[in-house]
Amino acid sequence: MKQQSLEFEMPGRGTREVTREVGEVVAETGIETGLCHVFCLHTSASLMICENADPDVRDDMERFLSRLVPDGDPMFVHDAEGPDDMPAHVRSVLTHSGLTLPVSGGRLNLGTWQGLYLYEHRSGAHRRRLVITAWGQ
Repeated sequence: MKQQSLEFEMPGRGTREVTREVGEVVAETGIETGLCHVFCLHTSASLMICENADPDVRDDMERFLSRLVPDGDPMFVHDAEGPDDMPAHVRSVLTHSGLTLPVSGGRLNLGTWQGLYLYEHRSGAHRRRLVITAWGQ
């Protein structure tokens, strides 16, 4: 079993594909067949597997979540860091803090149009850390 952390600068709300970086960690382990778990160490950012061919898919996801969980909703009491504070927490609960992916042939085994994305839910810039754990043979 191998474990490594990666850090990413996120300029604000939106997605960043991290498939290549996570895939490089998996390749460095020498594991041919197994699993890779990716965990986001934050409560206002998350992970998702999403289509990697058309950025409109991720833009549509953002529009959907903005409508579902709008910033500044008076329903929320927790707003210590601003109007996007509690909505960011809700968004991260609705998406994923961790994902487990298959490793085959020493590589992440994702579908043709699938990519792994770090999803920043706060409007301001943040440094985000992921922990990648890979195990197998």
